[in-house]
Amino acid sequence: MSNHPYLRAYMAGISVPTPLLLIALTLFLIARFVWNIPVPVERVIIFPMAIIPNLFGVWNMVHLATRGRSRLPLGIHGAILPFILAPAGSLLGCSLGFLHVTHNGFTYFGVVEIRYAFLAIVFPVALIVYYLVWKYLIGFFNEVAGIAE
Repeated sequence: MSNHPYLRAYMAGISVPTPLLLIALTLFLIARFVWNIPVPVERVIIFPMAIIPNLFGVWNMVHLATRGRSRLPLGIHGAILPFILAPAGSLLGCSLGFLHVTHNGFTYFGVVEIRYAFLAIVFPVALIVYYLVWKYLIGFFNEVAGIAE
């Protein structure tokens, strides 16, 4: 099966974040409309729902394209993605007015405050999660699509 390997890589890449973002959307909607937490769902989740699956698909295509030259394992390749997502998300949040930088952290929408100490713990955990997701889940879908190493 050698037809359209980049299309198959894209489809394998989007197969993990798409259902996970639907679960996140459900949780946001429950928080907003059931528990009356003042989080503007339309600003917080809709843009990531459009960008993240596409970025996963493109990132998997990049891995397929550079696999012969870099020999970077799939898990490590996926763990690089938060280093792109975090600054891009912060830049976008600041430019659109969703994110305000304070002296001890970030404030989202004036409602949720995230401290730097929390980020120092969460970011390494996110790297581990991304590594495992890419190594096992995206790797599984790459095998199913016939593009695994």
